[in-house]
Order: sequence, then C-alpha cells, then structure tokens
Amino acid sequence: MNGSEKSEMDLFTEAVQLPVEQRSAFLVTACGGNAELRANVEALLRAHVESGEFLEQAPEEIKAQAGVPGEKPGDYVGRYKLLQQVGEGGCGVVFMADQEEPIRRKVAIKIVKPGMDTKTVIARFEAERQAMALMDHPNIAKVLDAGATESGRPYFVMELVRGIKITDYCDQNWLKTTARLDMFIEVCDAVQHAHQKGIIHRDIKPSNILVTTLPSGKPLAKVIDFGIAKATTGQRLTDKTLFTAFELLIGTPAYMSPEQAALSSVDVDTRSDIYSLGVLLYELLTGTTPFDTTEILKRGLDEVRRVVCDVEPPRPSTRLSTLMVADLTSVSRNRQIEPPRLIREVRGDLDWIVMKALEKDRERRYATVNGFAMDIRRFLEGEAILARPPSKIYRLRRLIFRHKLLFWALCIVLLLLMTCLVVTGRLLVQNRRMRNEIAVASAQNQGELLRNSTDWNNAADKYKEALRLQERFFGLDQTRAGQLLRAAVDCLSRAGKPEEANKLMDQYNTPALQRWATQHADWLYWRGQIMAQQGRWHEARNDVAMALKRGPHWLLFHALAPLLVAERDLTAYQQLCPEMVAHSRATTNAGIADTVAKDSLILPSSGVDLAAIAALAETAVTLGKGEGPYTFYLCTKALADYRQGKCQEALVGTAEILKDPFPYTQAEGSAVLAMAQFRLGKIEEAREALAKSETVLRERIPPPGSHDLGSDWRDWIIAHALLDEAKSLIEGPGTTNLDWRTGSHE
Repeated sequence: MNGSEKSEMDLFTEAVQLPVEQRSAFLVTACGGNAELRANVEALLRAHVESGEFLEQAPEEIKAQAGVPGEKPGDYVGRYKLLQQVGEGGCGVVFMADQEEPIRRKVAIKIVKPGMDTKTVIARFEAERQAMALMDHPNIAKVLDAGATESGRPYFVMELVRGIKITDYCDQNWLKTTARLDMFIEVCDAVQHAHQKGIIHRDIKPSNILVTTLPSGKPLAKVIDFGIAKATTGQRLTDKTLFTAFELLIGTPAYMSPEQAALSSVDVDTRSDIYSLGVLLYELLTGTTPFDTTEILKRGLDEVRRVVCDVEPPRPSTRLSTLMVADLTSVSRNRQIEPPRLIREVRGDLDWIVMKALEKDRERRYATVNGFAMDIRRFLEGEAILARPPSKIYRLRRLIFRHKLLFWALCIVLLLLMTCLVVTGRLLVQNRRMRNEIAVASAQNQGELLRNSTDWNNAADKYKEALRLQERFFGLDQTRAGQLLRAAVDCLSRAGKPEEANKLMDQYNTPALQRWATQHADWLYWRGQIMAQQGRWHEARNDVAMALKRGPHWLLFHALAPLLVAERDLTAYQQLCPEMVAHSRATTNAGIADTVAKDSLILPSSGVDLAAIAALAETAVTLGKGEGPYTFYLCTKALADYRQGKCQEALVGTAEILKDPFPYTQAEGSAVLAMAQFRLGKIEEAREALAKSETVLRERIPPPGSHDLGSDWRDWIIAHALLDEAKSLIEGPGTTNLDWRTGSHE
C-alpha cells in the first residue's frame, strides 16, 4: 500500500474509537487542509456506521451515557495506578499502570469504556478475560489479575507488551522471508495453544500480534486481544449470556474468513483463524492483504461480504508481479532481496501454502493451525509440502533441496568416480592402442627388411599382414593404410604376381580407402600407375584425373595424356594438351620439356600450336645433350619435325636413334622414320622401317592384353599409337584386326 492509504486507515482507526460527537472535530484537526483525505475518512466512518459497527457490537445495545466520566492517568483502579493510555478498542480502554503490591511492576490494564457496559460488551469482556486466563504460552500475553472498578465496570490486568505490530517490525528490521516465516510459526504455535484450550481468536491481524525484544536481543511475538474470542469446547467462559446476532459481523474485514462474513447458520470454528493467519502470511510475504478493503468498505457491507465470500484472491507471487515498480522495489528492499528473486522465492510452494489457508471452503483449508505451521516447516527444511499436489519430480526436487550437502557430496563423489573411470578408460585405450601400433609397426618393419633384401614374396606377405592389422585396429581411412597397400602391391608386382596384386587392389577398393585417397594426390597417382601397368586404362584414368584436380603437376599430365589415348578420348586429349603445354612452357628441365612435347605429339591432332611443341622439343635436345636419355629427346624432336611437315629434318637423327638398344626408342623411332620416308616417296624404305617397328613391338615388349606392362607403360601406349598411325598411312586403314588397347581382335 502507498502512504496515503495508510494515513486514511490510521485516521479511521483513531476516529472510530471516539464518541460520534467528537469525530468531526478530530478530523478537522487531524486532516488539516487536506479535503480529499478528510472526505475519504468520513466515507469509511459512514460505511462503518451503516454496517452496524460490525467490529464490536450491535448498535441497538449501546446506550449513550454522556457525562459518565472514565478513568484517566493518575487514577487508581484497585491497586493499580494508571500512568498513560496506550490503546483503545470498540469497548475497552488499555492503560499502562504501576502495580504497587504485592510486587512493583508495570502492567497493562484493560477496562470497559464508560457507556459500553452493555450486557453483550460485558459478556465479551469477561469472555476475553477468562480466555486469556486459560492460556499459558510464551507467545500469548499473560493475564495477571482481574476485577471491577468502583462503578462496576470489569477490568483485567495483563503483562505489559512493549512492542510494535508484526508487519511493521519485519519491515523496519528488513527481515528476510525465512526469518518472517520463523516468526509466523511462533504465532501459529500460540494460536494452536489457544485452540487446544478451546478458544478461537476470531480477530487475528497485525495489530493484535505485537513483537517485543527480549533482553537477549531475540524478538518475541505476542498475540493479544482475545476480546471477540469464542469458546469451542462448550466450557463456560462467563456466567453472563453471550449471543452473536445473526446479522452481526465479528472481526476485521481484511482478515475475516468467509464464514465470519457470510449471513448463514454455519458456525465459526478454528479454521476461521487459519484463514486469518493465511491473510497475515500473505501480507508478510507481499506487503499487502489479498483484498484492498479500504475501497471495499466505501461500497457498504454487502460488497464486503461478496468479496470475502466469492472473489478469489491472486496468488502472492502474482500480486508481487503486478505491483507498481516503486512498490515492488520497496517490498523487496524490506526483505533484502532483488524483486525478480523475491517473486521466484514466493512462487511455487509458498503460493500453494498461502492459497490453501485462504480457501473459501473451510473443508479445503488446513485442518489445524499446527498442520499449517508444519507445512511451513517442511518448506523451510526443503521437504515436500502437503499443500502442493504431489508428483515424483517435485518430491525428488524437495528431497535434493532438503539434503543439499549430502547430494553435493554424492555429486562430488560421482564426479570423482567418473573422472577416475574416464582417466582409467583413456589409459586403457591408450595402452591398447599402443599395443596395436606396435603390432602393425612390427609387421611393417619386417616387410621393409625383406623388401630391402629383394625377398618380394615374403615382403608382400608381411605388408598384407600389417594391412589386415591396420584395418582391424584403426580402419582404412588413414595414410598408413594406403602406404601398406601400395607396398604390398609393389612387392607382388615385382614378384611377378600381377593377378594377385590386382586382386589385392580390388579387395581394398573400399569406401573408407576411397575417401582417404581423394585427399592424397600422390596415392591416387601411384594407384593409377599400378592400374595402367595392368592395362586397366579406365580405372587408371579416373585415379590420375582425380589426382590432377588436387593440383597440376607435370607427372600427372605425363600419366593422363597417354591414358586418354588408350581410352580413345580424343576430345579430352585435345583439352588436356594445351593446359599441359601452358603449365610447362617456361621449363628449363630437359626431361620435363621432352615429356610434355612427346605427350602432345602422340596423335596427329592435339589442339596445341605445333610451334610451341617444337620449341619444347628443341629445348630438350639443346639442354639434354650428353645425357643418358638423349636419344629419347632426338626421337621427340624427329616426331615434332614430322608433325610440322619437315620430313627431311625428321630423318636427320634417325641413325643415332636406332642405335639405342631400348626397345621403345627403336619402335617409336622406326615408326617416325617409316612415316617420314613414306611422305618423301621412299616407299620401300618406309615399309622396311615399319616392319622393324612391328618386329620390336612383337618380340621385345609385352603383347597387347598383357596384365603386366611394367613401369614403361606410357611408352608402350605411345609406341603402339605411332605404329597404328604408320600402318594406316603406309598400308591403309584396317590392315590389322588386333586392338592393341585390349588385346582382342576387332
């Protein structure tokens, strides 16, 4: 609530305790020039009168006795000297007094007000006196004495409680929610004690619960004012008749239960106090009551009854979330917590507890105040509360909250255990991996030793063993797998077992190894060569082409060009040759210049400028003079001259070329010589040269269809291509039905 509302309620409380004829003068002084404040208080007073002054008694029983003097400070009531008035209710006045005998002490004495000593009031007063005398609890003000004034008005003496109302104490001392709940449990214990004595308070509100401070500094809540208490066990509290009129409301509107407000025959029992305690807890948590009765009272008694009996209040957390920012900040500051955290703290269990206490149907409330307090204790101790519908997850969460230290300890132990298991597992994995690595490396090393001693068969066996272990322990998608396969196939090829090498290649042509191979151009190049040596042109072409995509290199060009010729893919060949020449045009390496030129001259038409090719051939001859493969360079130069139509120049180095014992040099040189002589009209010499080329290819190199062409497979393709061209030129097309690419007859 804001400050203006509190001011109105304070003035209303003070004015309602004055005689009617004194209220107007009091408001003139108290409100000053604030006309709006005075109008609001007067409206509350009118509503109070219209409702029959339901806070205490029926108006028809009050007898105006103007002029009857009341007690004042300095007077004696029995053996008690009145010091000052400390409070006033609808029917009684409370004084602080000195007790002079048999012991000296300060006490509180409550006396029926003059003019209020009707039968009903006296009956209630004596009922309160008897009720408080029955009770003995540290949180309930003790009754010390009782009697009657000289005018016959009853009074009773109780311990003097120096304190402030519980809500003000909590806010002024910035008590956190848990401390407020602890204090509220003390109040519940006091009310439970009263219920056990057969007494219902029926007017539980902050002003009837005062908090005092003990000498030790500990706060102590005291429940006071059992002025409208009601006996529930049938015991006699007074010999006067005590009758509550059917139409009379007993209690304070903001805190009264629906059964107190309803005009029905339902008797009020201890659960009415449980409702009022629920309102008090609501206010301790949120700083407000469930309903703003200041506005409701202005609308009359019927509206009070309707709201209390029929309107469902918002949950405490909902009320907090709908407060104005300034009000929520103030409420949170009084509880030493940030607004969002306060809302989260109240939401959930505390919502359920409060709303169960505020049920309209008393059958759905807590059965006893002790049950109410026990649920709050369960919340504080982290246990499952009874107000919330039970669920396994909720109970588990509360169990964890209740045993936080134990669960933290268990979590730490489990974490340590898991850490140990992970570390141990990793050590075991590393140990096993190390053993596996040693097994693979051992087989590989043995293969290397046997390979160095040219024991190809046994070396191949060791490499295959290492490859099987690699596949078993680490998979094939690794560099080592490719290296082992390469070594095994190489040894089998050198051992003269091409079929077995071919079978091994097919066996390990797996998706895993293919994935690895696509990332390693050198491995693809090597595998392409192995495939080419076995006459598997298409597979070899795919591998070399894939390797070339990883990056251009003259060796890859040198492998792919003859493979395209073997595949009869003239279009791809004509696309490759210009790229190959452009990549190596500026080379100063005789071997590279010769290779690029020769590969571009295999077929009559390569799509490359013949002058550029001739320049590369000239570079090879010039730079490579005196080198071992010089006759190779001369052969390429002769072929370049022939392609340019310089047949006479092509014959210049023929004699030296044919002296080279290397069969492919002789075969290629004889084919070029035959074509040049034929172009020059030397038919017989051309036929002789052609026959020599055929003889060399037939007798000294692997035949067509062979699965072991050796490492010179490129020259094998070039020699056959040139021989084919020479035979077609000299003898005419279709002079042979043997396809050298496949070894089959056409």
